[in-house]
Amino acid sequence: MGIRRMALTDINNTSGCLDFLRQAGEFGIAPIIGIDFRNDTEQLFVCLAKNNRGFREMNEYLSYYKTRHQAIPAVAPVLPNCFIIYPWQKGKSVVLKKDEYVGVHPADVAAFRLYGGEYAQDRQVILATASFRNKKDFNTHRLLRAIYHNMLLSKLPKTHQGNLNDQLVAPQALIDTYAELPGIVKNTDDLLKQCHVSFEFGKSKNKQCFTGSLEEDKALLRKLALEGLAYRYKNPPELITKRFETELQTIFDLGFTPYFLINWDIVDYARRQGFFYIGRGSGANSLIAYCLRITDVDPIELDLYFERFINPSRKNPPDFDIDFSHTDRDQIRQYIFEKYPGHTALVGSYSTFEKKSCIRQIGKVFGLPDHEIEILQGDRINKRGLDEYGKLVLQYAEMIQGLPNLLSVHACGVLISEEPITCYTALELMPVGFVSTQFSMIEAEDVGLYKYDILSQRGLGHIKDAVDLVKSNLGEEIDIHRIQDFKIDPRIKEMLKTGDSIGCFYVESPAMRQLMRKLEVDDYLGLVAASSVIRPGVASSGMMREYILRYRYPEKRLEAHPQLLRIMPDTFGVMVYQEDVIKVAHLYAGLTLEEADVMRRGMSGKFRSRAEFQRVKEQFFANCKKKNYPDDEAAEIWRQIESFAGYSFAKGHSASYAVESYQSLYLRAYYPIEFITGVLNNFGGFYSTEFYLHEATMLGATVELPCINNSDNLARLQGKVIHMGFCLVKDLENQTIKNILEERHRNGPFISLNEFVKRVAVSLEQLRILIRIKAFRFTGKTSKELLWDAHMLLNKTKKTVPRKELFVAAPEPTDLPPLEYGDFEDALDQMQILGFPYTSPFTLPEKQYKNTVPARGLIQHLGKVVYMVGYYVNIKRVTTIHGDNMYFGTFIDSDGVLFDTVHFPQSIEQYPFTGKGCYILKGKVIEDFNVPSLEVTNMERIHWAFNADEK
Repeated sequence: MGIRRMALTDINNTSGCLDFLRQAGEFGIAPIIGIDFRNDTEQLFVCLAKNNRGFREMNEYLSYYKTRHQAIPAVAPVLPNCFIIYPWQKGKSVVLKKDEYVGVHPADVAAFRLYGGEYAQDRQVILATASFRNKKDFNTHRLLRAIYHNMLLSKLPKTHQGNLNDQLVAPQALIDTYAELPGIVKNTDDLLKQCHVSFEFGKSKNKQCFTGSLEEDKALLRKLALEGLAYRYKNPPELITKRFETELQTIFDLGFTPYFLINWDIVDYARRQGFFYIGRGSGANSLIAYCLRITDVDPIELDLYFERFINPSRKNPPDFDIDFSHTDRDQIRQYIFEKYPGHTALVGSYSTFEKKSCIRQIGKVFGLPDHEIEILQGDRINKRGLDEYGKLVLQYAEMIQGLPNLLSVHACGVLISEEPITCYTALELMPVGFVSTQFSMIEAEDVGLYKYDILSQRGLGHIKDAVDLVKSNLGEEIDIHRIQDFKIDPRIKEMLKTGDSIGCFYVESPAMRQLMRKLEVDDYLGLVAASSVIRPGVASSGMMREYILRYRYPEKRLEAHPQLLRIMPDTFGVMVYQEDVIKVAHLYAGLTLEEADVMRRGMSGKFRSRAEFQRVKEQFFANCKKKNYPDDEAAEIWRQIESFAGYSFAKGHSASYAVESYQSLYLRAYYPIEFITGVLNNFGGFYSTEFYLHEATMLGATVELPCINNSDNLARLQGKVIHMGFCLVKDLENQTIKNILEERHRNGPFISLNEFVKRVAVSLEQLRILIRIKAFRFTGKTSKELLWDAHMLLNKTKKTVPRKELFVAAPEPTDLPPLEYGDFEDALDQMQILGFPYTSPFTLPEKQYKNTVPARGLIQHLGKVVYMVGYYVNIKRVTTIHGDNMYFGTFIDSDGVLFDTVHFPQSIEQYPFTGKGCYILKGKVIEDFNVPSLEVTNMERIHWAFNADEK
């Protein structure tokens, strides 16, 4: 089109600026960046940055109002390094200051020529908005605006949408439009020529010093690392000291010293606060990180590949993923923000429109009924049979699929910059309570801002709470960091081999428990490998089964490709870790370490579309051809890499997970009830709360329903009795829970329902919930008797008002007629209030089956067709290579023992899962590496002996 200069001015947003600056030069365009400041749809003024200082000024101005959720003033502030352009109609009420102009829209040229004479000619510039390429873009824009405002497209006001004529046109056409305004084209060109913002992309913009200087940083890092070396190794051999010095020098040479020190400072603060944390990611490959106690994985013991973490060609800092308990992470973030004010932000992230969501959203704004939208969302839709609206929905859904929908925050990324963070982005105050960039991790890394990964996970909360419970419940202090002892503990070894790991971090899922049983893994290195083998990539590449075969049967290792076996002897020639991808690319295909890392990152999905990834792929095959590898062999190895690399773990990452798994296993082995209570109180495990309560009973605990006198908000442990927490009670308000706990803490336990309503502010509705869940069972009365009393006590009172009384009068006795009490009323109340029965679910079906097979000893029926009754625990859907759905199920039998099921497409289509409950299952007992499961041919959910939808 002949465009030489172009200004990008998104509305109240700078997220596209860095990409625009990075790529515009490739198209011969001089990029200018700015912001279109608006309140809702009202355009106030356009701001263009003269230079980098101007970009920072406009970012800071926008951030001020964004982070306070305030309207932007109509008159622009003085921004010395920016140009301000008011739309002509707005500019009428503004006295122009230095570097301020009026902008004339193409549609206003005639009117401005007649009525714009009050402005000096040198203050007039073109303001030609270019929002769309064509009418289809405009229609898409209208749909997006209707979706944003949650209204029918036909109801969308003109004020809520752009102008169809705001399309990108060739420069000469624009010049011709303004022919009647002499000088305006030159003014515009002169203004744009004065604008130049640039960044040195790829060069680190992270904080450059932790102390006052780089030399002080180096001295401090060496001092801390040496102290840690003495802490980790009593008499380190030469192998360790040599690697120590090599790593340290590499860190110095690559300029990563402050990065290590900042991560050390974060975990040092965490330890001082008594917070649990796990350092993982490729950072666990570093001996220096181990000595700094950023990680707890010994890289010498595991022979971790340091080059995966840092290599001399690496430009960006290495990865440290530091997990904290979900209850502690915000305090860690707060510490970082307070230590580096103005230089810190969370990394932004954009959620995009997904296919089915696009269809639903567009269908809604077209006014289509739900059933028609659901048809359009189907996988096998007949497009020829669609009406006009159906075709439009699918057409525009395809256009908006993948477009940004909402600004969110990266799961864990925090930026700490040398220059103020507003040099690069405007900031948004997010619901999590911290400011975020307006761009994503990819743009951040492009410009040289590399994130610190501060994650949260509930597994650490399990461990922390369990350790505290052991102390409070049993009076024992335990050292949960004795990992070397845990690795050789015979009880833990047996638990690993048998998959006895419910509640244990990362090793509790059905798939992981099955894998451990198939491998018969009982040591640390085996668990480290299993933690990565379980990832989707290894399974989809077909190498999980191959790994199990080679692990269990040494003779199978001879079938490995000789070169791959030489490169990866520890994993028998199977790619298990991210390092293996790099090793194969480097040692097999001859890629440089830098090229291999680009390949790995590309396959993770971060840069798969980038040109540099495509170049590396081409180089891989070119190198293989030079080495005279057969084409089919190179293609097969690339296939394995491609299916695997995006999901694989670094070995150090897997090792870090294994450390946490060992801590969980130790607690489950020796303090099972305290451990499972910790699991219950942190939620977020693989299974439901109902199942963890079941597991608690299997571990020897007595589980009690919520009780006014014994329960807290979370589960409360007294000896071996677990009292369910009030948080499990559906529709019980937080304020009611708070009132109960505060009053009980102040004045002791409650003695009756009458006394309770006099002491606690509670509504009849809330009181009914507590009665129905048996929270007043200590009174010895039935729920129906208590409900009668509650209605008499509260009568027409909406809510009780607590009052102090010297003597609490007993209520007048009420002569009640005999109250009917059904066998299943309690179970029905429990299911409606807790979401599951406290009573054994196997006592509730309307039909009881005989001659069924128990889960224990299932292997003895191998190859036979049997019947089993199981209570639903979990299902997992997978897609076959033909695109059909099949399922893997997990159930418990009446003895409380878990068993697994397989449901192939034909079976699941005819006999689908129909919700929670007890199922009668018929199928053939099969095994894989001596681990049995039921291949289901028939399945039906057994009806309850009552209607669970009643009441």
